[in-house]
Amino acid sequence: MKALNRIAIICLLQVLISTHGRAQVLESIQRSFQQYNDHVLQEKLYVHTDKDFYLTGEILWFKLYNVEAGLNKPINISKVAYVEVLDDANNPVLQAKIKLKNSTGNGSFYIPVTFKNGNYKLRAYTNWMKNLGADLYFEKAISIVNTLNEPADIVKATANDIRFFPEGGTLVNGVASTVGFKATGPDGKGINVNGVIVNQRNDTVARFKTLQFGMGSFELTPTAGSSYKSIIRIGRDNLLISDLPAAATNGYALHLTNNGDHPQVKITSNMAGGSGQPVYLFVHSGHKVVMAQSVTPGADGTATVQISKDKLGKGINHITLFNSSRQPVAERLYFNRPDQLSLQAGALLEYKPRSPVALNISANSSAGKPQLANLSVAVYKLDSLNNNADATDISSYLWLGSDLKGYIESPGYYFNIVTNETDKALDNLLLTQGWSRFKWADVLSSQSQKFAYLPEYDGHIISGQLTNLNGTPAPNVLAYLGVIGKRTQLYGARADSTGKLLFNTTEMYGPGEIVLQTNTEKDSTYHITIATPFSDQYTATTLAPLQLNNRSQKILEAGSLDMQVQNLYNPSKLKQYFNPVRDSSAFYGSTASLYKLEDFTRFTTMEEVLREYVVELTVSKEKNRFHINVISPDGYLREGDPLVMLDGVPIFNIDKVFTIDPLKVKTLDMINKVYYWGPIFADGILSFTSYKGDMGGFELDPKAVVLDYEGMQFQREFYSPVYETADQQKSRMPDFRSVLYWSPDVNTDATGKAMASFYTSDRAGQYIAVMQGITADGQTGSYSLRFEVKK
Repeated sequence: MKALNRIAIICLLQVLISTHGRAQVLESIQRSFQQYNDHVLQEKLYVHTDKDFYLTGEILWFKLYNVEAGLNKPINISKVAYVEVLDDANNPVLQAKIKLKNSTGNGSFYIPVTFKNGNYKLRAYTNWMKNLGADLYFEKAISIVNTLNEPADIVKATANDIRFFPEGGTLVNGVASTVGFKATGPDGKGINVNGVIVNQRNDTVARFKTLQFGMGSFELTPTAGSSYKSIIRIGRDNLLISDLPAAATNGYALHLTNNGDHPQVKITSNMAGGSGQPVYLFVHSGHKVVMAQSVTPGADGTATVQISKDKLGKGINHITLFNSSRQPVAERLYFNRPDQLSLQAGALLEYKPRSPVALNISANSSAGKPQLANLSVAVYKLDSLNNNADATDISSYLWLGSDLKGYIESPGYYFNIVTNETDKALDNLLLTQGWSRFKWADVLSSQSQKFAYLPEYDGHIISGQLTNLNGTPAPNVLAYLGVIGKRTQLYGARADSTGKLLFNTTEMYGPGEIVLQTNTEKDSTYHITIATPFSDQYTATTLAPLQLNNRSQKILEAGSLDMQVQNLYNPSKLKQYFNPVRDSSAFYGSTASLYKLEDFTRFTTMEEVLREYVVELTVSKEKNRFHINVISPDGYLREGDPLVMLDGVPIFNIDKVFTIDPLKVKTLDMINKVYYWGPIFADGILSFTSYKGDMGGFELDPKAVVLDYEGMQFQREFYSPVYETADQQKSRMPDFRSVLYWSPDVNTDATGKAMASFYTSDRAGQYIAVMQGITADGQTGSYSLRFEVKK
């Protein structure tokens, strides 16, 4: 009896130890997941462009939406976004820094007439996003044609391709698996195929055919010692043979079945002793943990788990299987459709040239409740090159495309009309392009995440490197960055242990010259270099060659004529920019004293000006060197010279201050107190501003580094003529606009209503109005309507 009790106690202890061990593994995975999300903020950008096909000489308009990746809600963290257009070799051909305010921003690119024909990548990211790699950047393809180039510049591809994706990630010998496939044509888009799977003896073991966009799936149970390949016929004479991925000897397989409100996950293992070894099913959506459960396969090596759909997060849910060593061994994605912002717009179906158009826009929740929404609206001429057929909208990108790998053809198809076929096609998409935004190696790592790039909370960060003359880092040295101009902008940065400099700029717009230097009176043996803020990381996504047919010729000729007429007759209208709302005062704000030199007798030397006009200082000379002593209300400020600037650039050699031509100086700002500006300390400030803001011919220190530098982009005004009067209607000025309207900032009111109004041009044809937007709580939506202009 005692022996039986001892056996029972031992068995109970084993059960308790096993249960405790399982709990520890699950807790460890959950804890790592939560810690990662707590410490690693992820941003996600979406870019709405006015259209996707452009001619050189046209303007590309765009609107940026920034959201928190885990929730897809607007986030107001980064204040700058970087937008680029890359050619097929990933060389940047257009670049801009775009100001973000309240999670949105907008800009434009003029497409130079020197561009070659081809498909290009438009991508966008923030400085913070550079920490997590280019796969998380926004990226889309745009087409650009230069009608001055010969058609020979347009390359035509001939290759077809098919790839296979075992469900869960791996084929396993003896385990039945679903295999997804994707067949693509020369343009990178899906093609319809039928095919067979044969083994090494050419026995047919499976048949398959595409369902939608070149994708489909089939069942396969690989056997040990066998290899498999696919055979498909494309057209009459094109035979495509491809190998399937090799099957693993041992492993795990996942199979997801969508059973209405209770999706079902089947786990199968052929591991030795697998029926008694627990595995761990972890399901998450964004930051939300949906399920963390220990699962023990039965005697046949299988186990089935049901998931309640109402517990799943909206959008993509990641279903990951871990072994007892916390290693992810299989993964599957499930899509739970989110609630959509319902956008509508009312307009007539037909208009005359130069007629007013009013789009009556409404925004409501899926339940019909009016919504405050921020929208972008584009209206452009439809043709076979600009047809909006394959455009990515904000909902399909944020909720689907941003969490998947590679190009998604017609992403709106999966959202617009929901049927059983749509759901099956969506599941094939998740099979063939599934990809986790999280890298489990990073999530489960015990090492704290290190970030090389800071979020730009206030404005653009200019990054530099300070070195000694021998090229070694120079730590703990103060460097100065001045922006030449009438608006005094000065920034300081102290080099860290590696010599890195970070200048935190604010409201820095447009092209200009920056001057970088150390205090040459103290530190004269250093060199400063500035790093590009644009990313040097690129995705592996390749661009399909641009292909045009003979039917495109007339469209291109007409579009080229329209573009040239617009650029010829309205060049100034296309180059108007909004003046950014910014604080025009210097960094030191209101001054103690402002001296307008025109109000005084104009002396010809700066020494006379300072001695005769400025009562808050004295000028002295010691050992043949000039010195300036600032007088505060409490007396002299220490013994040092003040910070002296000309048009925002510090002058450290006080003797050179007295070489400034006072007849070219308009004002002098005087601060007669100790001043701190970041790492910069000053015993008072003298800030001279010249009439032209160009330093009035002053000779800079030869050790200073002077660079042309582009700040944040000025916003271009969209040109849209008005035809309110009879004279305007009869004007002989041609109006060949193909883009009738672009507004990046249309806001619905408390009733969910907004209005967008514009005039049609002289060009007849079919037009489309496309609107996209988001609410503060992350509801996204898009809508398009078509109308015709008839003469």
